[in-house]
Amino acid sequence: MFDLHVGGKMETVSTVALNGLDELSLAYTPGVARVCEAIAADPSMTQHYTWVPNTVAIVTDGTAVLGLGDIGPAAAMPVMEGKAVLFKQFGGVDAVPICLDTTDVEEIIETVVRLAPSFGGINLEDISAPRCFEVEARLKERLDIPVFHDDQHGTAVVALAALTNSLRLTGRDAATARVVVQGAGAAGVAVARILLEAGVRDVAVLDRQGVLSSDRSDLTEVKAALARDTADHFGRRGSLADVMAGADVYIGVSGGQVPEEIVASMADEAIIFGLANPTPEVHPDLAHRYARVVATGRSDFPNQINNVLAFPGIFRGAFDVHATAITEGMKVAAATALAELVGDDLREDLVIPSPFDPRVPGAVREAVSAAARADGVARR
Repeated sequence: MFDLHVGGKMETVSTVALNGLDELSLAYTPGVARVCEAIAADPSMTQHYTWVPNTVAIVTDGTAVLGLGDIGPAAAMPVMEGKAVLFKQFGGVDAVPICLDTTDVEEIIETVVRLAPSFGGINLEDISAPRCFEVEARLKERLDIPVFHDDQHGTAVVALAALTNSLRLTGRDAATARVVVQGAGAAGVAVARILLEAGVRDVAVLDRQGVLSSDRSDLTEVKAALARDTADHFGRRGSLADVMAGADVYIGVSGGQVPEEIVASMADEAIIFGLANPTPEVHPDLAHRYARVVATGRSDFPNQINNVLAFPGIFRGAFDVHATAITEGMKVAAATALAELVGDDLREDLVIPSPFDPRVPGAVREAVSAAARADGVARR
């Protein structure tokens, strides 16, 4: 493990040769001055004559790193390097890890805004909730390039893709399926939101105090808005045990553990996604006693809900059309493309493609580009 990380996992590589004075004068002074002058006269030329439109900043403050929690910016760097490697390997996107030594929302926003001219997109990573919601929302308002919090939306896209195929396999319809989402942090909120966008109506979202509903006075603004759009419509209230009885789908993004008697109360041929790492909320051995389809966030069990299926292709597709944002339509399109790749191979242990399926990046890329044009955020 440590041997693999010696010296870090990435480096910068020149795309031009420097074998003599002529090449040096073109790549740097005096030749580069002409390109600089052209960009000064027409800033859009940055899109053709720099690496900016193919480069994403991976920005973190190190407060919610993997399952490790608040370990700080220095300790977060190996994860951010790994993310950059995945961007390149699976999307052909260059990425620069940036670990900020601040947890202040205003400082994070102002820093990213000032860095933005150097990048074609911003991937927010491992920033704890609820600050992550405000950081993303305000950066979207201020920047005209894609801003994407992968802990939220990458998880949501892949979960929707897997759920789409799981509903198909079990003969259920999105509009009538009963879904429970345990965890109202970054991933839980985004999963619930994308399910609503995709036509799932009956969603109950829980935090540590129970179901998010408008009769609770302790909800943040984000949770209160989600309560109005989910449990309030169906009168869902109470504890996990209350809403799991008869539920068709459980999606865990909380890190807690669900007792067996609660799992057993779900509907026949249930669908269980325990996405906490390294310990799923419902271990697959237990889940398989009661569920027809089981997924986790781990690579050593079938049906891994892995964000790498989504974020490289999403940014690749957005960059290809010079998108100004990543819309809900683009996210749903990515999920649909992933679900469709499974095709006739659909079975209980294959509801989502493998990250190493060579078709994945291209399928997500094309779907996202098309959705960007349809949503009016493409500049070409």
